[in-house]
Amino acid sequence: MCALGSAGISPLAAASRKAERALEQRLRQQIAILASDDFAGREPGTEGEAKTLRYLGREWFDIGLVSGTNDPSNEWFAPVTLVAREPATSSAEFFRKGSMRPIVPEQVLVLTSGPRGLLRQAPMLFVGNLEAERLTRNQLAGRVAVMLDGRDGEDAATDGRRQNELLAMGAAAVLTVLDGERSFDAVVARRNRSGYALAQDALGGDLEAFISRDSMAALLKGTPDSLPALEAAAARPGFEPMLLGLAASLEATTKATTIRTHNLIGKLPGRQPEAGAVLFVAHWDHFGTCAESPAEDTICNGAIDNASGVAALTEVARTLTKGPPLDRDVYFLATTGEELGLLGAHAFAEDPPMALDSIVAAFNIDSIAIAPRGTPLMIVGKGMTRLDDTIAKVAKQEGMHLLDSDAANEFVRRQDGWALLQHDIPAVMVTTAYGDMERMRTFYDTDYHRPSDDLSHGLQLGGEMDDIRMLTALGRWFGDARNTVN
Repeated sequence: MCALGSAGISPLAAASRKAERALEQRLRQQIAILASDDFAGREPGTEGEAKTLRYLGREWFDIGLVSGTNDPSNEWFAPVTLVAREPATSSAEFFRKGSMRPIVPEQVLVLTSGPRGLLRQAPMLFVGNLEAERLTRNQLAGRVAVMLDGRDGEDAATDGRRQNELLAMGAAAVLTVLDGERSFDAVVARRNRSGYALAQDALGGDLEAFISRDSMAALLKGTPDSLPALEAAAARPGFEPMLLGLAASLEATTKATTIRTHNLIGKLPGRQPEAGAVLFVAHWDHFGTCAESPAEDTICNGAIDNASGVAALTEVARTLTKGPPLDRDVYFLATTGEELGLLGAHAFAEDPPMALDSIVAAFNIDSIAIAPRGTPLMIVGKGMTRLDDTIAKVAKQEGMHLLDSDAANEFVRRQDGWALLQHDIPAVMVTTAYGDMERMRTFYDTDYHRPSDDLSHGLQLGGEMDDIRMLTALGRWFGDARNTVN
């Protein structure tokens, strides 16, 4: 028989509860520090970044991690150079049979991804709602692809996807007709902000343009094709792209600002590093000051997004360092620039401290102080890697409920795991945060990317502690060289 404490609780259960209370206290303390006004919203390239990285670096060193940059000249902090480009000038002219067509210039916006983009009298090809994969490079080469916007609406997760794919397929430029929910003024307000890129990727000159529906209809007057007729044609099965008998000259310039920032990389060395590596990821950055006076609260503190994730990353590291030695190296990556386009994750993958094909599994941690204890786990990225069956096995061993659903994949493009997937790294999120999709959607509709994502809005640390337990178990499983993923 085991001895019971004075309250009828076994010593083992009492120790477990004490450990849980200590974990909860550490999480709350770390989130409070990272999401405090003193850290000013953790904006890359600011004093808020310096405070964030000094704090995390000290925590990780004290836990027992070593530098994971594998670069003696940049221990712990891997430099990432970003370029912020703000639209400067925009001009558009349209021609039919060599003669200029009248257009209201205020109803056309031209943007470039580089210092300057210029295109002279390129033929305009109407592609409607066609996906880029339905087109050929020969059809698009040297032409302005004219697409309808109505299907995409204002979904930030898909905004720009078709334009980028058409450009990648060889279109000289993409002109989007705003025939759906998005208004021209809304697009101008959104796209006239700074855009961000890694310095090595910031020299391109891709051209994107937007035109109001009324202006496009006016532009087509006197041509064989009216806008309603084109919209009807695009909706019919078997639609093929159509030359419009129009040409466009487009030009845009930007002004640039360089931002010097950093990823933080720690490592728990394994006994058999040649057997591969496991990667845990969370982004440390947020938006800094994101509101203006007379608002009382102007700082986006990012308590849930993503002080909660960085705190969990730290606690997974703490637990794994205290456990039995692992075979594989385990890397811990706190990324910069996630909020600016997953840029820190891309920078890591483009200049990694290890061979990318050595990474057997990567687990991203983002915005997880959402769900109460006992909420089911969900995989963000389900079906996109070979990790699903193993994750299900580990969840069963831990006595945790994993939902067999890919519903959370609607959010897969919003997190660093998506950037890693694009570099063929098997990356997923395994979290209770999406175990109740309505709760997560409520967060996106209310506090997400707003000053209200702060300590006053009641963090749910029960689900976060469940996540840490599951992620630690996954770290141990994948850290064992005897375990492979088929």
